[in-house]
Amino acid sequence: MISIQRILEWLENTPIAQAVAESTYLFPTIESIHVLAVTFVVGSIAMVDLRLLGVTARDQRPARIAYDILPWTWGAFIVAATAGFLLFISHAEKYFDNTAFRAKFVLLAFAGINMLVFHLITGRNMESWPEGAKTPVQAKIAGGVSLALWVGVVACGRWIGFTMFD
Repeated sequence: MISIQRILEWLENTPIAQAVAESTYLFPTIESIHVLAVTFVVGSIAMVDLRLLGVTARDQRPARIAYDILPWTWGAFIVAATAGFLLFISHAEKYFDNTAFRAKFVLLAFAGINMLVFHLITGRNMESWPEGAKTPVQAKIAGGVSLALWVGVVACGRWIGFTMFD
């Protein structure tokens, strides 16, 4: 049976991981791309969440905002995940052992579950919500939970940078 430790070692020894870890410019460039993409992901999700909470764009249907923004969100998420993976493999063992890194992924998983529940259950009929009407309580809860989880993801991401190479 292959252990997690062996997989992490293998990842760190791939040519791309070594290039990222050893280059003067590659790691910070990838990290910058990751941070910018995460900023776009969180910002675009916040636009939808704030509408669900009734804080902004009350004159627009949440479905319209989501329809316009979410394709861009997914594109940015793919960029963030790809850049994050490249950062991860450069020091896979240290990242895997980092509490903030693990917390970030737990929060990401909960954010994904919250999104799935919203899209499959709570907001499945959001196209029929009347324009200008108050958002249902369950949708407000989903928006608030989403915002809180994404703030946690960002906080843990910053925490990683301060605890990685202690």
